[in-house]
Amino acid sequence: MDGIIVINKEKEYTSHDVVAKLKKKLNISKVGHTGTLDPNATGVLPILIGKGTKFSKYLINHDKIYEVQLELGKKTDTADVEGKIIEEKKVDEKYIKENLLQVLASFVGKQEQIPPMYSAIKKNGKKLYEYARAGEKVELEARKIEIYKIDLNKYDKNIISFIVSCSKGTYIRSLCEDIAEKLNTVGYMKNLKRLQVGEFNIKDAVYIDDINLENVDEHLITLEELLKRTESISLNEKKLKLFLNGVQLTCNNNDGLYKIYVANKFIGTGTIKKGLLKRDIIISKEVC
Repeated sequence: MDGIIVINKEKEYTSHDVVAKLKKKLNISKVGHTGTLDPNATGVLPILIGKGTKFSKYLINHDKIYEVQLELGKKTDTADVEGKIIEEKKVDEKYIKENLLQVLASFVGKQEQIPPMYSAIKKNGKKLYEYARAGEKVELEARKIEIYKIDLNKYDKNIISFIVSCSKGTYIRSLCEDIAEKLNTVGYMKNLKRLQVGEFNIKDAVYIDDINLENVDEHLITLEELLKRTESISLNEKKLKLFLNGVQLTCNNNDGLYKIYVANKFIGTGTIKKGLLKRDIIISKEVC
């Protein structure tokens, strides 16, 4: 049981809750996730199963797509619906209707973003939310992100609904506050639904309560399938032994990541750099 299951996370579950529940359901110890979703957020949460946990380094940098609800006129200390209201400000309906599309478009592109205080980013070995809960103030450092696209779904009664496609590391809570500021008011993230992580789409996701030992194979994306767009290299048994022992093999292929096969069996991955192939992640050492 090695691969990835795309879970459609429901509200109130933490990402850790999903991992713990799957461990119990599938009776397996090696389970992990590739990107935390807040308890109040829903949607796509790729879960790594068994030897799939070794592939997390290739999944954490994926772009993401979210469906967002931003409520204007109120600001919370956590920048989302979980926090307490710390500020209220008038909403100019006419101004927003005239400028909303232009304001949303202004966020498209590469930029620097200040993350929210209630986040898991570490500063001096301590998570930001730990400083926030202790009432301590720290200087927040901007992070480079990119917004690829923002599409307005609806604006009604101080609620802006939109779809945003963005790079890894983008905080939608901060984006919501920044949009509200450009609209001459305050705001917070009322709802968040993750629609896609890399190629993992919500239409292919399954609710955790619908997973069990009898049907898990129907929802499991194999590691070989995960790497379907990655080129492959076939080794004979002699070269495989050297490869598995950490010997770097001369290879004429371009630099990059490759699937490794022997006798049509998927062994794992290797990387080529400057004409040398070395082992990366080994799934199986058996030829047959």
